[in-house]
Amino acid sequence: MTSRQKIPGNLGLVAFDVDGVLTDGRFWLSDDGVESKAFNTQDGFGIRQLLRAGLEVAVISGRQSNAVEKRMSELGVTHVILGCGNKVAAFQSLINKLGIEASNTVYVGDDVPDIPLLRRAGLAIAVANAVAEVKAECALTTTASGGHGAVREICDLILESRNLN
Repeated sequence: MTSRQKIPGNLGLVAFDVDGVLTDGRFWLSDDGVESKAFNTQDGFGIRQLLRAGLEVAVISGRQSNAVEKRMSELGVTHVILGCGNKVAAFQSLINKLGIEASNTVYVGDDVPDIPLLRRAGLAIAVANAVAEVKAECALTTTASGGHGAVREICDLILESRNLN
């Protein structure tokens, strides 16, 4: 991972975009409208480790997805914001509810709609497959691509920074 900034010392929330971050950006849509996505199990383990370490974890996505709801439920992620038209407003509402300062948050994104929220978070992270505009906004870029271990890479870095790895 290339780095220009450290993990916030009082980190309270790690939030992820979904498509292109937790997945490789593809989804399958059947003839009868059923959507499927592929998630990386190692990413899931990393998320569980963050939760065990006492960190809040959220997903914030512009798309609605039953597959994401089910996967996040399996992992124990309770802050699932889908079908969101304004990611910054959703993020602000969440951190207000949790009593966490924006400076003590991480947001991980991959595409242009993530840029306003990446600018708001305490630490902005891009996955390796992110578009150039997103990488330019981020302090860190993973070596792995979304859906292929990028989330686990971030989780491990955070846990290591807290001596929990």
